[in-house]
Amino acid sequence: MNRPTDESCFAAFPPAVLRPAELTSFSRDGGARTTPLVARSVGAEVFLTGQTLFEGGAGIALHTHNCPESVTILEGDAIAEIDGTEHHLTRFDTTYVAANTPHRFRNASASEPMRILWIYASVDATRTIVETGITARVDAERNQAAADRR
Repeated sequence: MNRPTDESCFAAFPPAVLRPAELTSFSRDGGARTTPLVARSVGAEVFLTGQTLFEGGAGIALHTHNCPESVTILEGDAIAEIDGTEHHLTRFDTTYVAANTPHRFRNASASEPMRILWIYASVDATRTIVETGITARVDAERNQAAADRR
C-alpha cells in the first residue's frame, strides 16, 4: 500500500462515515431536496457527492457543470434529459454526463419519491442554469441555503 510517510496530512480529516438521515439537507427549486455528502468539509480534494430527493412530479432546471457528473438512481423512476434527449431510468441505472452538457432530472412518478446519488469529478464543481446563465459553486449552495434560513 502506497501511503505518504507524513501521517500529519491525515490528521485534519480522519475517515468519515456519513449517514444522510443524520445530515442537514436543503431545499432546491422544483420540489427537490439535496443532502451533501462527501465535500471539502470532510476532507475531499478530488470529488463531491450527495443525494437529491425529488417529490412526486418534481424536477430541476436544465443546467451544465464545469466537470463531468455521474448520477445513479437510488429509488423510484426518473426522466433524465441529457443534451436534448430524454431517457427513462429506474433503480440503479447510472448516467455519465460530460462537462458543459445541458441536462436535468425529474421524477417520472406524480406520487412516489425518486432519489439520486450524484458525483462530480471536481471539488470545484459549478452549476450553470441554462435559462439564466447564472453560475454557482455546487458546494456553496448548501451554505447559501443555511444563510437564507437565518
